[in-house]
Amino acid sequence: ERWLYRRGADCERRIVRELPACLDLLTICVEAGATLGAAARFVVEQAPDGPLRNYFERVLREVRSGRSRSQAFVSVADAYGVECLSTLASALSHAEAAGMSVGQVLRTQAEQRSTERFVRAERLAMQAPVKMLGPLILCIFPCTFIVLAIPIAHRLMEAFRT
Repeated sequence: ERWLYRRGADCERRIVRELPACLDLLTICVEAGATLGAAARFVVEQAPDGPLRNYFERVLREVRSGRSRSQAFVSVADAYGVECLSTLASALSHAEAAGMSVGQVLRTQAEQRSTERFVRAERLAMQAPVKMLGPLILCIFPCTFIVLAIPIAHRLMEAFRT
């Protein structure tokens, strides 16, 4: 049970980490004139093997099996259960329904995911000093005090002997 939970959490972390780059690639392809399906195929070809690539492969399979693009994105995102994929899928489905530019929606999503990633990195960086405090107190300070105290104790012992 723990193994399965850790594996799911690792999968979600990889998706969140890789999504901004994939969205940038999708945006470039769509704005260069490719369809969303062709752009997704390009991402599948170029992306490293992992859960995000598997997501786009699964979307493409669902589209080939007869589902509409927006339905495929939404159903696969629901199956993955990752919030950022669900947000992307709903944004794409709303853009298609409203006749908006998919490229602009992808660009907005890419910027939003990059910003979220940056904020998450800042938050982790702020936690680092607190996490280093324990090892610092338990390991480094005692060693430093020992290194400083031995020569002082040695000199005091010599001073009292004479």
